[in-house]
Amino acid sequence: MKILKFGGKSLANGKGLETVLEIVEQKIKKGEAITLVVSARGNATDDLLEILEKATSGESYLPVFESFKTYQKAYSLDFPQEFALLEKLFEGVSLLGDYSDKIKDQIVAQGEIISAKLVSYLLEKKGISSVFVDSRTLLVSDNHFGNAQVKEAISEQKTKAFFEQLPKGTVAVVTGFIAATEKGETTTLGRNGSNYSAALFANFLQAEELQNFTHVNGIYTANPDWVSEAQIIRNLSYQEANELANFGATILHAKTIIPLISKNIPLRILNTFNADDAGTLIHSQTTEKGIRSLSVLEGNALIILEGRGLLGQVGVDARIFRALAQRNISVSIISQGSSERGIGFLVANQDAEKAKKALEEEFESDFYTKDVSEVSVVKNVGVISIVGQDMATFHKPYNALIRNQIIPLLINNAVTGNNVSVVVYNHQLQKALNVIHGEIFSISKRVNLVIFGRGTVGGTLVKQIFEAQEAILLRKNISLRIVAVANSAKCLFNPKGITTNEYQNFETLSQSYQLEDVINFAKKHHLENLIAVDATASKTFVENYIPLIENGFDLVSANKIANTVSYDFYQKLRRVLKENQKQYLYETNVGAGLPLIDTIKLLHLSGENITRIKGIFSGTLSYLFNTFSDSDKPFSEVLRTAIDSGYTEPDPREDLCGNDVGRKLLILARELDLENEFDQIAIQNLIPEHLREGKVEEFLSRLNEFDSDYQEIKEGQEPNHVLRYVGDLHGDLSRTETSRLEVKLVSVPKDSALGQVKGADSIFEIYTESYGNHPIVIQGAGAGAAVTARGIFGDILRLTERDRN
Repeated sequence: MKILKFGGKSLANGKGLETVLEIVEQKIKKGEAITLVVSARGNATDDLLEILEKATSGESYLPVFESFKTYQKAYSLDFPQEFALLEKLFEGVSLLGDYSDKIKDQIVAQGEIISAKLVSYLLEKKGISSVFVDSRTLLVSDNHFGNAQVKEAISEQKTKAFFEQLPKGTVAVVTGFIAATEKGETTTLGRNGSNYSAALFANFLQAEELQNFTHVNGIYTANPDWVSEAQIIRNLSYQEANELANFGATILHAKTIIPLISKNIPLRILNTFNADDAGTLIHSQTTEKGIRSLSVLEGNALIILEGRGLLGQVGVDARIFRALAQRNISVSIISQGSSERGIGFLVANQDAEKAKKALEEEFESDFYTKDVSEVSVVKNVGVISIVGQDMATFHKPYNALIRNQIIPLLINNAVTGNNVSVVVYNHQLQKALNVIHGEIFSISKRVNLVIFGRGTVGGTLVKQIFEAQEAILLRKNISLRIVAVANSAKCLFNPKGITTNEYQNFETLSQSYQLEDVINFAKKHHLENLIAVDATASKTFVENYIPLIENGFDLVSANKIANTVSYDFYQKLRRVLKENQKQYLYETNVGAGLPLIDTIKLLHLSGENITRIKGIFSGTLSYLFNTFSDSDKPFSEVLRTAIDSGYTEPDPREDLCGNDVGRKLLILARELDLENEFDQIAIQNLIPEHLREGKVEEFLSRLNEFDSDYQEIKEGQEPNHVLRYVGDLHGDLSRTETSRLEVKLVSVPKDSALGQVKGADSIFEIYTESYGNHPIVIQGAGAGAAVTARGIFGDILRLTERDRN
């Protein structure tokens, strides 16, 4: 015989119930001997509880009750006895304004009774011999209403006796979830008790297999409703399934596996609506090792007992658990320091205050002697149990949680060493589950990008990411998703990742936003591994950096402002980064796509004494003076060509004033731990003083006024020399007061490193104590949207590679 258990969604009106009848009919045609165990149909249990609460509070419950009856009578079968009992019970509750667990059990039990009667009736209509079986006549329990314990010996005798007299070929349709005391009082078996009922009947009847039909294909590596990348597990051992059941797997009851183990009865989880899928088979052994699945347990409270005076005292644990046991409070997870100065454990939310009061009474004298200082309660916490996890590799998911600003409240390692449970706040559960799942299973790591700035650089970056997404997923197993793109006024959102088509329709699909909207969006959708990209040139956007960091974002920026404003802000930003364990990468701040900042950081970190950094920092000014030095054209003509070619800012004075080069030089100084401010940089402004003010149009009309001065400078050079606009950090670089930051136009030999630069290239010479007069030279394209965007992309990928090993 096989036991078939059907859940509430499988038995819902319409497709659900019709599919169940088809499954039963097919099995009968194949000659299989089967018994059905059924849950309440659809949302019957929730509906009954809603009606009960309305009746208790004095609200009008009759409309909801009528809707319940209409749904249950959809197949032209009335239930006068059950409806009459419910009507009587609800009326009594309404009059009293209260109810007991005993009354509650009587009410919710009617859902299973109605369900089993209807299924049996419909099978008979199909010509299948069937009988309704009220499990209260078979399962005898104690009187712990709401979570009764079945007395297995007497229940087995009754079950065997009933089925021995059942005519061969008759399908018994048995109510799940409910039992009765020896006095005949209705009890229920707790959460997902129908699965437990089915397991008991499988045990009593020595079933060949227990088949649990649900609305999913089986047991997954995590709840697929919460983790879209969750994968089905085809085989589980009894032990693994029991761990999952104990820690919240919704398909399994915590007691379901035990009745199956003693008789070695396999349990198969199947999808009612996908008959072709083999589901998950739970049996005595599996060949697979390692982490199998993540389960979640919600609705808990963390109780913490603290006291310095408990150090060395014997029997503290016994006192705790005796006090809780006397009040029927169950403890699920315990964490204790070896000194016994602090003990934490989980109870159900509804038992939290009762547990606190019990401990305060038990340790009343210890409070007086100050041996116990506090009993505290943290409500609304949840547990993620990593089945198959050992502590040797737990650092990976733990580090991933910390990176995503999820700090576990409690960590527990199972005695077997093959299960680690992490307690976090309920509001962090879904995000934590996604973070851990993405870290430990062979699936892609999701990285969620928010890109601020849709200008030349930002737009190019978005295009580069779209083009590279598939290759990065294939090569690195990293799923880069742009979940938001914003300009200064509007933002486009998609928690599953913006598509190229959506981005092309930015203007019509985007909406007005504030930074708070972006942060709330990330929280609402539990987005993990967040990176905010600043592809703007905004002087004010850097004010958003600290709020972003504090809300879980790493930063990548091409914007130089944050690193060149006051040193106080520079230090504060890094302090906040450290406090929140986030990173801020900005390689493109100085050399666009050139690896300059990383090189200087590594040299400085290794203890190398950097004595000077000198170079051509601006691609725009590099082009300008390279061309001017190698041609007979007047300076204004070369400048005009640069403007027309898009090498300069819309107002070329932003390039020619030298401030951009000064900011880049200041960034490098601060990388060497120098505390310079921007006003300490000696910057040669290339713009004649009389042209520095006024409108852009007027400035552009007077470019020829540059010519005489620059022609004179050019002709005044020594032979075989060329002009270069250079940033120079030198002096004693161990102290701010003795370091010198200079930005100026200089004449250098044509055959020198600086003199040989062509086009719009940048070049940097890094002098160190070890290398002496032979500097490290980094040269290449130092400007341009494509190069800068590629540099930002590189920083993004560096962040995604953290802790992957």
